[in-house]
Amino acid sequence: MKIGILTIGNELMSGRIADTNSSFIAREISLQGWQVEIVMSVGDNFAAIKSRLHDLLTLTDAVICTGGLGPTADDITTTAMARAFDLPLFTDEAVLQGIKDRFAKYHFQWIENNAKQAVFPRGAEVIVNPVGTAPGFALQVRGKLVFVIPGVPSETQRMLPEGVIPILRRHFPQPVGHTLKQTIKTFGLGEGAVDKKLVDVNFEDLGVSVGFYPVFPENHIVLIARSDSREQAKKNLQKAQDEVTARLSDFIFSYGEQTLEEIIAAELTEKKLTLAVAESCTGGLIANRLTDVSGSSVYFERGLVTYSNEAKISMLNVPADIIEKHGAVCEETARLMAEGVRKISETDLGLSSTGIAGPTGGSKEKPVGTVYVALADGNQTVCRHHAFHWDRKRNKLVSSEVALMMLKNYLQDKA
Repeated sequence: MKIGILTIGNELMSGRIADTNSSFIAREISLQGWQVEIVMSVGDNFAAIKSRLHDLLTLTDAVICTGGLGPTADDITTTAMARAFDLPLFTDEAVLQGIKDRFAKYHFQWIENNAKQAVFPRGAEVIVNPVGTAPGFALQVRGKLVFVIPGVPSETQRMLPEGVIPILRRHFPQPVGHTLKQTIKTFGLGEGAVDKKLVDVNFEDLGVSVGFYPVFPENHIVLIARSDSREQAKKNLQKAQDEVTARLSDFIFSYGEQTLEEIIAAELTEKKLTLAVAESCTGGLIANRLTDVSGSSVYFERGLVTYSNEAKISMLNVPADIIEKHGAVCEETARLMAEGVRKISETDLGLSSTGIAGPTGGSKEKPVGTVYVALADGNQTVCRHHAFHWDRKRNKLVSSEVALMMLKNYLQDKA
Protein backbone atom coordinates (compact mmCIF):
# COMPACT_ATOMS: atom_id res chain seq x y z
CA MET A 1 0.00 0.00 0.00
CA LYS A 2 1.19 3.50 -0.91
CA ILE A 3 0.37 6.43 1.35
CA GLY A 4 0.60 10.16 0.77
CA ILE A 5 1.02 12.85 3.43
CA LEU A 6 -0.47 16.35 3.08
CA THR A 7 0.28 18.91 5.79
CA ILE A 8 -1.93 22.00 5.66
CA GLY A 9 -1.35 25.49 7.05
CA ASN A 10 -0.17 28.96 6.08
CA GLU A 11 2.28 28.78 8.97
CA LEU A 12 4.07 25.91 7.20
CA MET A 13 4.31 27.77 3.91
CA SER A 14 5.64 30.94 5.54
CA GLY A 15 8.23 29.06 7.58
CA ARG A 16 6.84 30.24 10.92
CA ILE A 17 6.79 26.66 12.15
CA ALA A 18 8.59 23.51 11.04
CA ASP A 19 6.69 20.53 9.66
CA THR A 20 7.47 17.81 12.20
CA ASN A 21 4.27 15.88 11.50
CA SER A 22 5.42 14.52 8.13
CA SER A 23 8.54 12.88 9.54
CA PHE A 24 6.59 11.40 12.46
CA ILE A 25 3.85 10.00 10.22
CA ALA A 26 6.37 8.62 7.72
CA ARG A 27 8.28 6.77 10.45
CA GLU A 28 5.12 5.27 11.93
CA ILE A 29 3.77 4.22 8.54
CA SER A 30 7.09 2.62 7.62
CA LEU A 31 7.01 0.60 10.83
CA GLN A 32 3.66 -0.84 9.77
CA GLY A 33 5.27 -2.19 6.61
CA TRP A 34 3.54 0.30 4.32
CA GLN A 35 5.20 2.82 2.00
CA VAL A 36 5.04 6.61 1.99
CA GLU A 37 5.00 7.53 -1.67
CA ILE A 38 4.90 11.33 -1.51
CA VAL A 39 4.83 14.19 1.02
CA MET A 40 3.39 17.63 0.30
CA SER A 41 2.55 20.83 2.16
CA VAL A 42 -0.05 23.42 1.19
CA GLY A 43 -1.45 26.65 2.60
CA ASP A 44 -4.98 27.32 3.85
CA ASN A 45 -6.45 27.76 0.39
CA PHE A 46 -9.48 25.91 -1.01
CA ALA A 47 -8.23 25.55 -4.56
CA ALA A 48 -4.71 24.56 -3.49
CA ILE A 49 -5.94 21.92 -1.04
CA LYS A 50 -8.26 20.40 -3.65
CA SER A 51 -5.56 20.36 -6.31
CA ARG A 52 -2.86 18.82 -4.11
CA LEU A 53 -5.31 16.28 -2.70
CA HIS A 54 -6.26 15.04 -6.16
CA ASP A 55 -2.58 14.90 -7.15
CA LEU A 56 -1.83 12.71 -4.14
CA LEU A 57 -4.79 10.41 -4.72
CA THR A 58 -3.62 9.63 -8.26
CA LEU A 59 -0.37 8.27 -6.80
CA THR A 60 -1.49 6.60 -3.58
CA ASP A 61 -4.08 4.37 -1.93
CA ALA A 62 -4.58 6.64 1.08
CA VAL A 63 -3.75 10.21 2.08
CA ILE A 64 -3.17 11.42 5.63
CA CYS A 65 -3.79 15.16 6.08
CA THR A 66 -2.94 17.27 9.12
CA GLY A 67 -3.95 20.79 10.05
CA GLY A 68 -6.77 23.26 9.62
CA LEU A 69 -9.34 21.78 12.00
CA GLY A 70 -9.43 24.58 14.57
CA PRO A 71 -12.20 27.11 15.25
CA THR A 72 -10.72 30.14 13.47
CA ALA A 73 -11.58 31.54 10.05
CA ASP A 74 -8.41 30.19 8.40
CA ASP A 75 -9.19 26.62 9.53
CA ILE A 76 -10.86 25.52 6.29
CA THR A 77 -9.72 21.92 5.86
CA THR A 78 -13.07 20.27 6.62
CA THR A 79 -14.92 22.51 4.16
CA ALA A 80 -12.15 22.01 1.59
CA MET A 81 -12.52 18.24 1.85
CA ALA A 82 -16.28 18.48 1.39
CA ARG A 83 -15.86 20.67 -1.69
CA ALA A 84 -13.17 18.43 -3.15
CA PHE A 85 -15.51 15.45 -3.15
CA ASP A 86 -18.85 17.27 -3.58
CA LEU A 87 -20.08 16.19 -0.15
CA PRO A 88 -22.53 18.09 2.06
CA LEU A 89 -21.52 19.07 5.60
CA PHE A 90 -23.38 18.10 8.75
CA THR A 91 -23.02 18.74 12.48
CA ASP A 92 -22.48 15.66 14.65
CA GLU A 93 -24.52 16.54 17.74
CA ALA A 94 -22.81 13.93 19.91
CA VAL A 95 -19.38 15.31 19.03
CA LEU A 96 -20.60 18.87 19.60
CA GLN A 97 -21.86 17.98 23.07
CA GLY A 98 -18.56 16.28 23.83
CA ILE A 99 -16.64 19.43 22.91
CA LYS A 100 -18.96 21.55 25.07
CA ASP A 101 -18.50 19.14 27.97
CA ARG A 102 -14.73 19.40 27.62
CA PHE A 103 -14.93 23.20 27.71
CA ALA A 104 -17.09 23.06 30.82
CA LYS A 105 -14.78 20.55 32.53
CA TYR A 106 -11.76 22.83 32.16
CA HIS A 107 -13.73 26.06 32.70
CA PHE A 108 -13.00 27.37 29.22
CA GLN A 109 -15.28 30.08 27.87
CA TRP A 110 -17.52 28.70 25.14
CA ILE A 111 -17.45 30.72 21.92
CA GLU A 112 -19.82 29.66 19.19
CA ASN A 113 -17.17 29.31 16.50
CA ASN A 114 -15.87 26.26 18.39
CA ALA A 115 -18.95 24.44 17.07
CA LYS A 116 -17.33 24.18 13.63
CA GLN A 117 -15.06 21.48 15.10
CA ALA A 118 -18.13 19.20 15.20
CA VAL A 119 -18.87 19.65 11.49
CA PHE A 120 -17.94 16.84 9.07
CA PRO A 121 -18.43 15.86 5.42
CA ARG A 122 -21.22 13.35 4.89
CA GLY A 123 -19.97 9.76 5.29
CA ALA A 124 -17.07 10.71 7.54
CA GLU A 125 -15.95 8.34 10.26
CA VAL A 126 -15.04 10.42 13.31
CA ILE A 127 -11.57 9.92 14.82
CA VAL A 128 -11.48 10.73 18.54
CA ASN A 129 -8.98 13.32 19.77
CA PRO A 130 -7.89 12.28 23.29
CA VAL A 131 -5.77 15.38 23.93
CA GLY A 132 -7.54 18.23 22.14
CA THR A 133 -10.95 19.59 21.22
CA ALA A 134 -10.94 19.02 17.44
CA PRO A 135 -11.73 15.45 16.33
CA GLY A 136 -10.42 14.11 13.06
CA PHE A 137 -12.22 12.08 10.45
CA ALA A 138 -11.77 9.48 7.72
CA LEU A 139 -13.45 9.44 4.32
CA GLN A 140 -13.70 6.59 1.86
CA VAL A 141 -13.88 8.14 -1.60
CA ARG A 142 -13.39 6.63 -5.05
CA GLY A 143 -12.07 3.45 -3.52
CA LYS A 144 -9.43 5.28 -1.52
CA LEU A 145 -9.06 6.62 2.02
CA VAL A 146 -8.54 10.20 3.13
CA PHE A 147 -7.72 10.98 6.77
CA VAL A 148 -7.83 14.42 8.34
CA ILE A 149 -6.40 15.02 11.83
CA PRO A 150 -5.26 18.16 13.70
CA GLY A 151 -1.83 19.59 12.99
CA VAL A 152 -0.81 20.15 16.62
CA PRO A 153 2.10 17.65 16.93
CA SER A 154 1.02 16.27 20.32
CA GLU A 155 -2.44 15.57 18.88
CA THR A 156 -1.07 14.05 15.67
CA GLN A 157 1.20 11.77 17.69
CA ARG A 158 -1.77 10.35 19.61
CA MET A 159 -4.38 10.21 16.86
CA LEU A 160 -2.23 8.56 14.20
CA PRO A 161 -1.53 5.30 16.11
CA GLU A 162 -4.81 5.27 18.02
CA GLY A 163 -7.20 6.38 15.28
CA VAL A 164 -5.71 6.37 11.80
CA ILE A 165 -3.65 3.18 11.72
CA PRO A 166 -6.48 0.93 13.03
CA ILE A 167 -8.71 2.14 10.17
CA LEU A 168 -5.91 1.60 7.66
CA ARG A 169 -5.49 -1.95 8.92
CA ARG A 170 -9.20 -2.64 8.42
CA HIS A 171 -8.98 -1.66 4.78
CA PHE A 172 -5.41 -2.67 3.98
CA PRO A 173 -4.19 -5.70 5.96
CA GLN A 174 -0.69 -5.40 7.34
CA PRO A 175 1.89 -7.12 5.13
CA VAL A 176 2.76 -10.68 6.07
CA GLY A 177 5.79 -10.84 8.33
CA HIS A 178 7.21 -9.01 11.30
CA THR A 179 8.71 -5.56 11.70
CA LEU A 180 11.00 -4.64 14.62
CA LYS A 181 12.64 -1.31 15.36
CA GLN A 182 15.57 -0.14 17.44
CA THR A 183 16.53 3.46 18.09
CA ILE A 184 20.15 4.16 19.02
CA LYS A 185 20.82 7.63 20.41
CA THR A 186 24.25 9.23 20.12
CA PHE A 187 25.90 12.47 21.19
CA GLY A 188 29.29 13.89 20.33
CA LEU A 189 29.42 13.28 16.57
CA GLY A 190 27.80 15.18 13.72
CA GLU A 191 25.45 13.43 11.32
CA GLY A 192 28.11 13.21 8.63
CA ALA A 193 30.63 11.69 11.03
CA VAL A 194 28.09 9.11 12.18
CA ASP A 195 27.37 8.16 8.58
CA LYS A 196 31.09 7.90 7.80
CA LYS A 197 31.70 5.50 10.68
CA LEU A 198 28.93 3.24 9.41
CA VAL A 199 29.72 3.48 5.70
CA ASP A 200 31.21 -0.03 5.57
CA VAL A 201 28.15 -1.71 7.10
CA ASN A 202 25.90 -3.32 4.50
CA PHE A 203 22.59 -3.02 6.30
CA GLU A 204 20.70 -4.38 3.30
CA ASP A 205 22.61 -7.66 3.51
CA LEU A 206 21.68 -7.80 7.20
CA GLY A 207 18.02 -7.48 6.32
CA VAL A 208 17.75 -4.09 7.99
CA SER A 209 17.03 -0.56 6.82
CA VAL A 210 18.71 2.37 8.54
CA GLY A 211 17.68 5.98 9.02
CA PHE A 212 19.61 8.93 10.45
CA TYR A 213 17.65 11.52 12.42
CA PRO A 214 19.48 14.58 13.78
CA VAL A 215 17.74 15.91 16.90
CA PHE A 216 20.18 18.64 17.89
CA PRO A 217 22.48 18.17 19.66
CA GLU A 218 21.93 14.42 19.41
CA ASN A 219 21.92 12.10 16.41
CA HIS A 220 19.53 9.17 16.41
CA ILE A 221 19.96 6.04 14.33
CA VAL A 222 16.82 4.01 13.64
CA LEU A 223 17.18 0.38 12.55
CA ILE A 224 14.15 -1.43 11.11
CA ALA A 225 14.19 -5.17 10.49
CA ARG A 226 11.49 -6.97 8.50
CA SER A 227 11.24 -10.73 8.09
CA ASP A 228 8.71 -13.52 7.65
CA SER A 229 9.43 -14.66 11.19
CA ARG A 230 9.76 -12.59 14.32
CA GLU A 231 12.79 -14.60 15.41
CA GLN A 232 14.65 -13.84 12.17
CA ALA A 233 13.76 -10.15 12.37
CA LYS A 234 15.08 -10.12 15.94
CA LYS A 235 18.35 -11.77 14.88
CA ASN A 236 18.82 -9.36 11.98
CA LEU A 237 18.16 -6.38 14.21
CA GLN A 238 20.64 -7.58 16.82
CA LYS A 239 23.36 -8.10 14.18
CA ALA A 240 22.83 -4.59 12.85
CA GLN A 241 22.84 -3.13 16.36
CA ASP A 242 26.10 -4.93 17.12
CA GLU A 243 27.68 -3.42 14.01
CA VAL A 244 26.59 0.08 15.05
CA THR A 245 27.77 -0.45 18.61
CA ALA A 246 31.19 -1.67 17.46
CA ARG A 247 31.74 1.61 15.61
CA LEU A 248 29.95 4.13 17.81
CA SER A 249 30.08 2.75 21.35
CA ASP A 250 31.90 5.81 22.72
CA PHE A 251 29.05 8.06 21.58
CA ILE A 252 25.96 5.95 22.31
CA PHE A 253 23.99 6.91 25.40
CA SER A 254 20.69 5.10 24.83
CA TYR A 255 19.23 2.06 23.12
CA GLY A 256 15.51 2.69 22.75
CA GLU A 257 13.27 5.69 23.18
CA GLN A 258 14.44 6.84 26.63
CA THR A 259 15.59 10.44 26.74
CA LEU A 260 18.80 11.51 28.46
CA GLU A 261 16.72 13.07 31.22
CA GLU A 262 14.76 9.84 31.75
CA ILE A 263 17.98 7.82 32.02
CA ILE A 264 19.28 10.23 34.66
CA ALA A 265 15.96 10.11 36.51
CA ALA A 266 16.10 6.32 36.72
CA GLU A 267 19.71 6.35 37.95
CA LEU A 268 19.13 9.02 40.60
CA THR A 269 15.98 7.29 41.82
CA GLU A 270 17.60 3.86 41.98
CA LYS A 271 20.66 5.18 43.80
CA LYS A 272 18.53 7.42 46.05
CA LEU A 273 20.65 10.46 45.30
CA THR A 274 19.54 14.09 45.37
CA LEU A 275 20.66 16.87 43.06
CA ALA A 276 20.79 20.68 42.93
CA VAL A 277 21.83 22.76 39.93
CA ALA A 278 23.47 26.20 39.59
CA GLU A 279 23.34 27.66 36.09
CA SER A 280 24.71 30.71 34.39
CA CYS A 281 24.96 30.47 30.57
CA THR A 282 22.22 27.82 30.29
CA GLY A 283 19.71 30.09 32.02
CA GLY A 284 17.73 27.34 33.74
CA LEU A 285 17.67 24.96 30.78
CA ILE A 286 19.34 22.13 32.72
CA ALA A 287 16.77 22.37 35.50
CA ASN A 288 13.98 22.59 32.95
CA ARG A 289 15.09 19.40 31.23
CA LEU A 290 15.52 17.52 34.50
CA THR A 291 12.03 18.50 35.66
CA ASP A 292 10.47 17.46 32.34
CA VAL A 293 10.42 13.96 33.87
CA SER A 294 7.40 13.19 36.01
CA GLY A 295 8.36 12.47 39.60
CA SER A 296 11.56 14.52 39.45
CA SER A 297 10.79 16.02 42.87
CA VAL A 298 12.08 12.76 44.36
CA TYR A 299 15.66 13.65 43.46
CA PHE A 300 15.70 17.28 42.24
CA GLU A 301 15.96 19.71 45.16
CA ARG A 302 16.45 23.09 43.49
CA GLY A 303 17.83 24.95 40.51
CA LEU A 304 19.42 28.39 40.74
CA VAL A 305 20.06 30.70 37.78
CA THR A 306 22.99 32.71 39.09
CA TYR A 307 23.50 34.79 35.98
CA SER A 308 25.31 37.78 37.42
CA ASN A 309 28.59 37.83 39.30
CA GLU A 310 26.73 39.19 42.32
CA ALA A 311 24.38 36.21 42.30
CA LYS A 312 27.27 33.77 42.19
CA ILE A 313 28.86 35.54 45.13
CA SER A 314 25.79 36.04 47.32
CA MET A 315 23.84 32.84 46.56
CA LEU A 316 26.61 30.30 45.98
CA ASN A 317 29.37 31.79 48.12
CA VAL A 318 31.81 32.01 45.23
CA PRO A 319 34.60 34.30 46.54
CA ALA A 320 34.60 37.68 44.85
CA ASP A 321 38.39 37.58 44.42
CA ILE A 322 38.11 34.33 42.38
CA ILE A 323 35.75 35.98 39.90
CA GLU A 324 37.88 39.14 39.86
CA LYS A 325 41.04 37.15 39.19
CA HIS A 326 39.78 34.43 36.83
CA GLY A 327 36.39 35.69 35.63
CA ALA A 328 32.89 34.22 35.81
CA VAL A 329 33.68 31.83 32.96
CA CYS A 330 36.49 29.62 34.19
CA GLU A 331 37.16 26.27 35.78
CA GLU A 332 37.56 27.74 39.28
CA THR A 333 34.16 29.44 39.19
CA ALA A 334 32.40 26.40 37.74
CA ARG A 335 33.81 24.18 40.48
CA LEU A 336 32.82 26.58 43.24
CA MET A 337 29.33 26.96 41.79
CA ALA A 338 28.79 23.18 41.86
CA GLU A 339 30.19 22.89 45.36
CA GLY A 340 28.24 25.91 46.57
CA VAL A 341 24.84 24.78 45.33
CA ARG A 342 25.41 21.30 46.78
CA LYS A 343 26.27 22.72 50.19
CA ILE A 344 23.44 25.22 50.50
CA SER A 345 20.91 22.67 49.21
CA GLU A 346 22.30 19.84 51.34
CA THR A 347 22.08 17.47 48.38
CA ASP A 348 24.29 14.56 47.36
CA LEU A 349 25.27 16.19 44.08
CA GLY A 350 25.76 19.69 42.72
CA LEU A 351 25.87 20.44 38.99
CA SER A 352 26.89 23.77 37.43
CA SER A 353 27.33 25.55 34.12
CA THR A 354 29.05 28.81 33.19
CA GLY A 355 29.99 30.05 29.75
CA ILE A 356 29.61 32.54 26.91
CA ALA A 357 26.57 31.73 24.78
CA GLY A 358 27.12 34.63 22.37
CA PRO A 359 26.95 36.27 20.01
CA THR A 360 28.57 38.98 22.18
CA GLY A 361 30.74 38.69 25.27
CA GLY A 362 33.62 36.71 23.84
CA SER A 363 37.31 37.59 23.83
CA LYS A 364 40.50 36.21 22.30
CA GLU A 365 41.21 34.24 25.46
CA LYS A 366 37.59 33.17 25.96
CA PRO A 367 35.75 33.16 22.62
CA VAL A 368 32.00 32.77 22.24
CA GLY A 369 31.10 29.14 22.92
CA THR A 370 33.52 28.73 25.82
CA VAL A 371 31.71 26.66 28.45
CA TYR A 372 32.63 24.99 31.74
CA VAL A 373 30.46 22.41 33.48
CA ALA A 374 31.22 20.93 36.89
CA LEU A 375 29.86 18.18 39.13
CA ALA A 376 30.49 17.96 42.88
CA ASP A 377 29.67 15.05 45.19
CA GLY A 378 31.33 16.21 48.44
CA ASN A 379 34.43 14.10 47.90
CA GLN A 380 35.54 15.34 44.52
CA THR A 381 34.59 17.95 41.95
CA VAL A 382 35.00 17.21 38.26
CA CYS A 383 35.08 20.03 35.72
CA ARG A 384 35.06 19.92 31.91
CA HIS A 385 35.89 22.67 29.43
CA HIS A 386 34.09 22.84 26.06
CA ALA A 387 34.38 25.07 23.02
CA PHE A 388 31.25 25.33 20.86
CA HIS A 389 30.63 27.28 17.68
CA TRP A 390 26.85 27.45 17.34
CA ASP A 391 24.42 30.33 17.66
CA ARG A 392 23.24 31.43 21.12
CA LYS A 393 20.23 29.12 21.35
CA ARG A 394 22.13 26.02 20.26
CA ASN A 395 25.13 26.89 22.43
CA LYS A 396 22.79 26.89 25.41
CA LEU A 397 21.19 23.61 24.38
CA VAL A 398 24.45 21.77 23.75
CA SER A 399 25.82 23.13 27.05
CA SER A 400 22.86 21.62 28.88
CA GLU A 401 23.51 18.37 27.03
CA VAL A 402 27.17 18.11 28.07
CA ALA A 403 26.20 18.89 31.67
CA LEU A 404 23.57 16.13 31.67
CA MET A 405 25.97 13.72 29.95
CA MET A 406 28.53 14.41 32.68
CA LEU A 407 25.89 13.60 35.28
CA LYS A 408 24.77 10.43 33.47
CA ASN A 409 28.35 9.18 33.10
CA TYR A 410 29.02 9.81 36.78
CA LEU A 411 25.90 7.91 37.78
CA GLN A 412 26.86 5.02 35.50
CA ASP A 413 30.49 5.11 36.65
CA LYS A 414 31.76 6.21 33.25
CA ALA A 415 33.16 9.60 34.26
